[in-house]
Amino acid sequence: MSAIHIDETAGSDTTGTGTADQPYQSLGFALFTQGAAASFLTRKDPSGTYEEPTQSSVKKAKKTAEGLEKKRKKADELERAENEEKEKRDKVLEQSKKIVLVEDASLPKAAKAKIVHLEPLRSQRVRVFGWVHRLRVQKGLIFIVLRDGTGYLQALLSGTATQTYEALTLGVECSVELVGILQAVPEGKTAPGGHELIVDFWRLIGGSPGGDEAFSTRVNEKSDPSIQADLRHLVMRGETASSVLRLRAAVMSAFRQTYATNSIMEVTPPCLVQTQVEGGATLFKLDYYGQPAFLTQSSQLYLETCLPSLGDVFCVQESFRAENSHTRRHLSEYTHLEAELAFIDFNDLMHHIESIICETVDILLANPATAALIKQLNPTFQPPVRPFMRLSYADAIAWLNEHGIQHPDEDADGKAILDDKGQVKMVDHAVGDDIAEAAERQMTDIIGTPIFLHGFPAELKAFYMKKIPAKEGGKTFTESCDLLMPNVGEIVGGSMRIDDMDELIAAYKREGIPTEPYYWFTDQRKYGTCEHGGYGLGVERFLAWLANRFTVRECSLYPRWPGRATP
Repeated sequence: MSAIHIDETAGSDTTGTGTADQPYQSLGFALFTQGAAASFLTRKDPSGTYEEPTQSSVKKAKKTAEGLEKKRKKADELERAENEEKEKRDKVLEQSKKIVLVEDASLPKAAKAKIVHLEPLRSQRVRVFGWVHRLRVQKGLIFIVLRDGTGYLQALLSGTATQTYEALTLGVECSVELVGILQAVPEGKTAPGGHELIVDFWRLIGGSPGGDEAFSTRVNEKSDPSIQADLRHLVMRGETASSVLRLRAAVMSAFRQTYATNSIMEVTPPCLVQTQVEGGATLFKLDYYGQPAFLTQSSQLYLETCLPSLGDVFCVQESFRAENSHTRRHLSEYTHLEAELAFIDFNDLMHHIESIICETVDILLANPATAALIKQLNPTFQPPVRPFMRLSYADAIAWLNEHGIQHPDEDADGKAILDDKGQVKMVDHAVGDDIAEAAERQMTDIIGTPIFLHGFPAELKAFYMKKIPAKEGGKTFTESCDLLMPNVGEIVGGSMRIDDMDELIAAYKREGIPTEPYYWFTDQRKYGTCEHGGYGLGVERFLAWLANRFTVRECSLYPRWPGRATP
C-alpha cells in the first residue's frame, strides 16, 4: 500500500488526494480520511523531504481526526434528521391534498367588502380579497395580515383551514379570499382597524414562490438602490412606499379642492409640443410625423392662452427635462402642477402661492386618514406658519457670504477650477451667480422656514419673465420667485409674465427664438393684454417635503432619471 503524503505548506485538505504530487495539508485530516492503518509521510514545505511523522505529531493528529469524525457523525445525523423531516413533510403534504375546504352553505351569507369599509360590519360574516402581507404559523394556527390596497386586516385560520395543501405552502404575497366573522379585538390588544377576521373558509387565488424567488429574498431594506429601482413594482408593496403613494393621491385631491375653492379651473394642455419654454438644452426631441417636436418642459404658455376665456387656470401635467442631473431632487419626468392668474401683481402672486400651499396642508391635516399618513412618514411635521419669509436674491447673496457658504469657481466653459493643491477652488458668491442647489439648500436648512427667494437677474431666467426697471447702468432683475422648503429646497418657481407685445418680441430676439412658432402665444398681448403671472410646483418635491423623504425618487410611482427608464 502506498504511503499517504502530507505537505504542511503546499498541500490541500480540500483538493489533495494524498499522493506525492497532490498531498494533503494536515496529518489530522489524512488520518480522518485514510484511517490509522495507513502509512504517512510528511514534510514542512516543498523544499524538504518526506519523512515519517513523529509520535507527538501523530498523537496530536489523532485528536484532530477524532474531532473531524465527531463533526462528520453530527452532520450525518443532521442530514438524516432533515431527510426524515422532509419525508414526514412530504407525506403530510401528500395527505393534505386530499383535504378540500368547502364553504358552509348553512352559514349566513358573507358581505363582500374592501378592508377600509369593514368597521360597520363587525360581528357579521364578511368576504375579503387581498394579498398576504405578513404570515406567522404556530401549531394548528395561521396568523395572516391581509393587504388589499385600502388597508390591512388581521386574520386567524385554525382547524381544517390550516391543514390543506394551500395552507401548508402559503407564503407572503400570495393572493387569497378569506371568509369569516369579523370580531373587535379584546380590550388591551391591538390590530389594524381594531378588529380581526376569524376565518371559516378561504381559498388561494394566486401563489407566490419560495426559495431564491421568495419576495423577502428579492426585496428587503438592505437591497442595493439599483436593485430596488429594478424591482420598483415589488417595492411598492411595502408599507412605507405604498404610504407615500397613498399620501401623493391625497395631496393631488387636496390641491384640486383648494383650487376649486379659489375658483381656479383645471385644464389639460398637450405633452407633445413644438415650442420651448425653459431653454432648448433641456428638451427631449422626437419625430412627429416628419416634423420636429418635443416633450413639454412646462404647460405655462398654454395656460396663459386660457386666461381670457376661462379665467384663472391650473393643470396637473407631466413635464420633461433632459438635464443630466443626478441630484436627490431632480427627475427627468415629473408631475408639474402649474397655474396662471390674470390681473395680479407680483405681491399678489406670492400671496397666492403661499395661500395654496397652506390651504392644501390644512385640508390634509384635517382629514384623519391623511393626517395619520403624514404622522407615520414625518412624525415631527409642523404646518408652515404664514407669512413666509421673503428674501431678495441680492440679500441671499450677501447672506451666503456672511455665513461662509461658498461655491466652486468655474471657467468660461463651466468646468471647475483647481487650486495649487489640486482641490476645487471655492469662492464667495457674487451678484449674477446662479445660486447652486447645495448652497441654496444649506441656506434654507439653516434658516429652517419656508423662504420666497425673489428678484433674480434677468440673464438667469426664462425669456417670458417680466423685468424690473433697472437703474441707469444697473443690472436688470425680474419679478420672479422660488419657494424654498427645508430639507428639499425649491418646490415652486414662479414669475410675472411679460404683458407688452414689443417687450416680448425683443425677448424673442435677444434669446434667438424665432417668433413664428409662438404666434398663438404672442397673440395674447395683441388681443387684450393684461398683467398676469404664474408658477409651477413640483409635486414630487412638495411630497418629499411633506413626507420627509430623502429623494424625490421615492415620491414617484415609477421614477425616471438619467439612465433610468425601467421598469
